[in-house]
Amino acid sequence: MTDYIKTEISNGVLTLTMDRPEKKNAITRAMYQAMADGILAADANPEVRCVLIQGEGDMFTAGNDLADFAAVNAGDAAAADARREGNPLLAALAIAKTPLVAAVNGRAVGVGTTMLLHCDLVYVAEDALLTTPFVNLALVPEAASSITLPSRIGHARAFAMFVLGEAVDAQKAVAWGIANEVVPKDQLRARARAAAEAVAKRPPAAVAITKALMRDPEGIAARMAEEGVHFGAQLKSAEAREAFAAFNEKRAPDFSKVK
Repeated sequence: MTDYIKTEISNGVLTLTMDRPEKKNAITRAMYQAMADGILAADANPEVRCVLIQGEGDMFTAGNDLADFAAVNAGDAAAADARREGNPLLAALAIAKTPLVAAVNGRAVGVGTTMLLHCDLVYVAEDALLTTPFVNLALVPEAASSITLPSRIGHARAFAMFVLGEAVDAQKAVAWGIANEVVPKDQLRARARAAAEAVAKRPPAAVAITKALMRDPEGIAARMAEEGVHFGAQLKSAEAREAFAAFNEKRAPDFSKVK
């Protein structure tokens, strides 16, 4: 496991903690791999009956580390090769058999929000703020969120989140069906852990079958692959180059002259 992902197993629960608070838990390639490895290992370990995902510091995660995206756009061969291999976390989420619980505090950006659509229980702190600003970066939805988010909250709301970058606060996340419950920040981890341990105490075969019946792993994987083709193309585009430059220069992007 990477130094930025802490793992712990107790009472049938594997806890995966993103531990890069100085970078707002921005997720690197190594972190994606570590979380994927944890989820897949849970599926193979009969002692693990639930996975709990959380983040250290004041933010769940700022999403993908933009330095990785910028490197691909700049033509970095190693970064491009890694991108072509796909995101291991997304692949693991698509086929995960073990129930997933998330404890979300502060902002959850990009994949920080789309991964929640693959979790079976989601608890949000009062300060939680969910955003999927892919189009702001000249990118497109990922993690099969182009189907999972509209099916959860409706086309109009999902389009506003994707294209306008509109944020969803904790109360809306519950009202719209993205999360189960709003919890005071100082009680968030305890509430999510209690839920994970409650899942772990249920009959494992019945839980696994129920989760499987509620999902379409083949359809999810197919949409992830389709999104990945467009995401990769956009990542190398002139639009993305302008978006990343604007982000680094702390200015509004100007796409009017981009061809």
